[in-house]
Amino acid sequence: VEKYIKKYSKEKIVIKCGGKVLLDQSLLNNLIEDVVILKKLGLTPIIVHGGGLGIKKKLDEQNIKSEFIMGLRVTDEKMINIVENVMTEFNKEIVNALKKKSCKAKSITIKKNNIIYVEQENKKLGYVGRPKRVDAKLLKEIIKEDFVPVIVPMGLDEEGISYNINADTAAGAIARSIKSRRLMLLTDIDGVLDSNDKLISEINTIQAKELIDNQIIHGGMIPKVKTCIDAINNGV
Repeated sequence: VEKYIKKYSKEKIVIKCGGKVLLDQSLLNNLIEDVVILKKLGLTPIIVHGGGLGIKKKLDEQNIKSEFIMGLRVTDEKMINIVENVMTEFNKEIVNALKKKSCKAKSITIKKNNIIYVEQENKKLGYVGRPKRVDAKLLKEIIKEDFVPVIVPMGLDEEGISYNINADTAAGAIARSIKSRRLMLLTDIDGVLDSNDKLISEINTIQAKELIDNQIIHGGMIPKVKTCIDAINNGV
């Protein structure tokens, strides 16, 4: 183990957590424990969290229907505020849980210390942004002060307008910007399935592209896999 830890010492590991992890207290506790251990071992974990299920819950309460295009949620003006509120709540919860375990953590949000700058993904999706650049300098400063960054997957465009970003996509952009050693997308589904719904445990980028083209990889799995392809092609 020691040899392994030395090899990874000071290496950055971007961890994206989403889905049920944030709504299930025991899963969240497990995640927090793991992050604390990584930090104690001298590694540099960076958390990017989603909020999909929490957002869905809020929208359902207000009878707002969600529409998805290629796994991305169409987001209008009313929705972007709900997204931000849910994300901020989740963010606080993760930061406080880490602090309780004596692990220094810091929120990164669009209001306080935005690090992701975006352009609109496309008109049809509304306030959904594609990361254009990440303020790696600010992120590295936070890491240098020994905090675990806990990042809301939202960004601003050049006019300072808020955009929702798919959390997997945001995690990939962050991993790329700091050349992290690892990118981990934690999810509550099994993974990539073949045409017979059997789990594919390992895949290369060429196979992954084919599976997207043939619509075997579909829905919310598309942004996940595209993020992985993109990260690998950019040195992660």
